[in-house]
Amino acid sequence: MGELRSKAEHTEAIRAGRRVCVVVNTRSRRGRRRYPQVLRTLRAQGFDILGLFPVEDPRHLRAILDAALEAGPDLLVVGGGDGTLSAAVKHVAHRDVALGVLPLGTTNNFARSLGLPLDLAGAIRVLRTGKVADIDLGIAGDREFANLASFGVSVEVAGTVRPWLKRLLGRAAYPLTALTILPGHRPFRAFITVKGRRHELLTHQLNIANGRFHGGWQVARDISIDNGLLVAYQLGSGKRLRLLLETLVRAGTGRWRSLAGGPFVIGTEMYLETDPPMAADVDGEVRLMTPITIRTVPNGLRVMVPEDFVDS
Repeated sequence: MGELRSKAEHTEAIRAGRRVCVVVNTRSRRGRRRYPQVLRTLRAQGFDILGLFPVEDPRHLRAILDAALEAGPDLLVVGGGDGTLSAAVKHVAHRDVALGVLPLGTTNNFARSLGLPLDLAGAIRVLRTGKVADIDLGIAGDREFANLASFGVSVEVAGTVRPWLKRLLGRAAYPLTALTILPGHRPFRAFITVKGRRHELLTHQLNIANGRFHGGWQVARDISIDNGLLVAYQLGSGKRLRLLLETLVRAGTGRWRSLAGGPFVIGTEMYLETDPPMAADVDGEVRLMTPITIRTVPNGLRVMVPEDFVDS
């Protein structure tokens, strides 16, 4: 993709020139409502908008992202939920352009992992006063992802949760939908091989995280999107009641645990087998099946983050 500027040079170029292209998913209710505010605020902050790209049909998102990058911005500003941002991540990865995130989704896991304010004015302020950082990407099979690959009941939840419920309840819509699916869901066996050691577990839900958040809640206090590691963890066990209780606690409190307290499997590369074979939800896309290899690409993506973000 060509040589990249240093992070300091890239940060200075954004602060001095403020050359941006803006892509907003206006198909979503929140994106459509906030789109005029996004433009007003960016212009008021002195950004030079090279191109505006509202996304009215998600099927055209990839072509729209290509067109936005062809305009040559220093910063590609993308507004939408985790699905929209996941597509943007794949386009910006390994390029000399930074991704600016506007959290306009339901759970905003990626924005939370970057430590961004979740209000629009705060997120845009980071685009003006923040810094360029290089963060890790995950790769599941041949698909890059920013946040999470998941297996089990969540794959069914993603295909079942109603848009009106997400609008009404926000991130609580996901655990509530899970409660309707869980009674008929069968547990599965997962085998995770890391550095030659094979871990076996029985569960209804397995996640392998690159980012720090799932469903809008932090997975553990010492997970990072910039430490070169993946973290695999199960929710509950093979017992529905335990998963039910964990789901209710997580929905009610968003409680977090330290990696030191487990149960977590940590590594830079993981080979996952399941019995039976299962579909993988990779940042919202369900197109892969187990067995699958998942690994990290350190510093694979440039993003605009707050000044206090710890960039390793």
